[in-house]
Amino acid sequence: MTREEITTEILTIFRSEFEIEHPGLDDDLRETYEFDSVDAIELLIGIERFLKSELTHDEKKSAMGIRTINQIVDYVEGLVRVREGGAHA
Repeated sequence: MTREEITTEILTIFRSEFEIEHPGLDDDLRETYEFDSVDAIELLIGIERFLKSELTHDEKKSAMGIRTINQIVDYVEGLVRVREGGAHA
């Protein structure tokens, strides 16, 4: 799975779940869009659906410091690599 595919899916989640049409990839989600902990949970659920795999407690915990879409894409890229057995996405 490419970074572009991941980015496209994350942007789709933002449009469908949060009604944010064109977020800046480096915008601080908390400051710019008032993204809160409930939104973060919804985002993690969307990521689980996208990956067709439940996130572990540690994987969810590692997402807590994420503030931008680019960081979300980095996070998902790492999850994909782990699920693909360490292969480079």
